[in-house]
Amino acid sequence: MQRKDIPLNERIIFALDVGSSGEAQELVTKLESHIKFYKVGLQLFLADWFHIVDWITGRGLKVMADLKFFDVPETVKLAVRQLKDRGVAFATVHGNDPILKAAVDETREKAEGKDRLKILAVTLLTSFGEEDMKEFFGKSIDIEEYVFFRAKRALEVGCDGVISSGLEAKRLRDDLGDKLLIVTPGIRPGANVTIEEDDQKRIVTAGRAIANGADYVVVGRPIRNARDPIAIVELIQREIEQSLANQFAGIS
Repeated sequence: MQRKDIPLNERIIFALDVGSSGEAQELVTKLESHIKFYKVGLQLFLADWFHIVDWITGRGLKVMADLKFFDVPETVKLAVRQLKDRGVAFATVHGNDPILKAAVDETREKAEGKDRLKILAVTLLTSFGEEDMKEFFGKSIDIEEYVFFRAKRALEVGCDGVISSGLEAKRLRDDLGDKLLIVTPGIRPGANVTIEEDDQKRIVTAGRAIANGADYVVVGRPIRNARDPIAIVELIQREIEQSLANQFAGIS
């Protein structure tokens, strides 16, 4: 496994899952000394549109626009066009090959380079478990195989990476190589931290996700709801640092 040159303060993508720009700005201001990457999802984006995105990027910080585009290819292409010149680092897209390819092609048009908007394909929400898959598909589905299939197709059509649980990250990294970016939500600290009303099912610690091959971890409530958010950030960063050190030393 090749070690990517990603700064420690960018490894955690903090989920700004709040309902107003004021709340988001307060959290960014509190955390930006330690975290340089932020997720703007549907709730916050609909509350403040591009204003909050521009405010975050204007501070020299990175944004993942987690809007999970899923529509006909032409509509997804035009939606990505609205994002690609806003300084956004990652955008998430659902869908089949034509949908993903439309997003990828739009980002690559006159936009080559490391600062190009990168497209991440959503494989399977981390809130989905075996019973949800059975209800959704009408039969039992092997989650690891399903996620691998989705990730493989995403890589083939040119996506930069995927959103995947840390439980499936090892298979993706082992079989699809180092080119693929793996961003892992459903992260819980490796300490006795209780998350009320936790809707995530396929969860791991940040250290395990990185050990399994994830490049970034998305964390929201464990940090946001903590009495001392910075202490939790530092705890998670130590887990990540230890996992990276073990990888470099060849320790599994």
